[in-house]
Amino acid sequence: MAEFEFDIHATEGAARTGVLKTSRGEIRTPAFMPVGTAGTVKAMYMDQVADAGSDIILGNTYHLMLRPGAERVAKLGGLHKFSGWRGPMLTDSGGFQVWSLSKLRKMSEKGVEFQSHLDGSKHMLSPERSIEIQAELLGADICMQLDECTNFPATRDEAASSMELSLRWGKRSLDAFGKRDIQTLFAIVQGSTFADLRQMSAEASVAAQVNGRGYGGYAIGGLAVGEGHAAMLETLEQVMPHLPKTRPRYLMGVGKPIDLVESVARGVDMFDCVIPTRSGRHGQVWTDTGPYNIKRAEFAEDMSPLDANIDCPASCDYSKAYIHHLIRSGELLGAMLLSWHNIAYFQNLMARMRSAIMEGTFEAFGDEFRRNWRK
Repeated sequence: MAEFEFDIHATEGAARTGVLKTSRGEIRTPAFMPVGTAGTVKAMYMDQVADAGSDIILGNTYHLMLRPGAERVAKLGGLHKFSGWRGPMLTDSGGFQVWSLSKLRKMSEKGVEFQSHLDGSKHMLSPERSIEIQAELLGADICMQLDECTNFPATRDEAASSMELSLRWGKRSLDAFGKRDIQTLFAIVQGSTFADLRQMSAEASVAAQVNGRGYGGYAIGGLAVGEGHAAMLETLEQVMPHLPKTRPRYLMGVGKPIDLVESVARGVDMFDCVIPTRSGRHGQVWTDTGPYNIKRAEFAEDMSPLDANIDCPASCDYSKAYIHHLIRSGELLGAMLLSWHNIAYFQNLMARMRSAIMEGTFEAFGDEFRRNWRK
């Protein structure tokens, strides 16, 4: 295939459903990508991740470049072969993790020099090195430009300087990516919560080209970092009109089920978040009315399943009382079952949204979901 294809099958308002076609399979959108930080979706087998409804997962550039090392992964056949995941994979650029190491990094035009959180060794992550790791060594299907995740809160000048650096790094990432037939590169729109900066970033990213080739999709970064739910949605509404309707839109690091529903209503196609597995390891169960903690005493003798309506063994075949016992006892199986259920719940939610958009009932779906969530 010459390039990735994104076919939109139906729309309702700003919400849309379709398919992103890759050389490793199709991604049904809106799509939720489970996070495979170190080449694994924590506490799950890859076939469980796929059977739960996941078409694509996310790999983490920062963690994999440090351990086991990107060159080693390449030597062993690339991240797909190494991890056993057979479907499409997106890798982040490493920028967010490096940004979070505020005491261990030094930012410059060249890139980010940082110390490993594992052993203190020094590394340089430039746009060119990030692309080399993602595209060449890990072999991701969808790669991300290196960007600077803007601090929040930030002054307008700070946000503008950060956004402009990300644009320059984006052009270098695009140049380093070059011409690839079965991989694509996404831009990342920055600008904090400033509408004019978001517009500037989006328009410059859409216009960016190297040898006649631009980005294959557009991500919205720098959200879910403390700005709050309402500000996130307002920022999405400001950005969306400046992104092409023919390309996929990816909201990075989001989020809770209500965030997904509200963001799909505003035109987002792709999401990733650690919430399903991270909260599962701590006893949280996700539902349409929000999460609850299975450790609570009321579940000690509750023999009902987590959710009989979700086609997943963890959701249907084990009682709340049993999982309550496992989590309270510190048994690994408890974390595995809750992670499995939560991933299945998130994928079930995405499937219901896709169906609602196809049937022209998404507005009613969203209204009912909001009412249930408030309960």
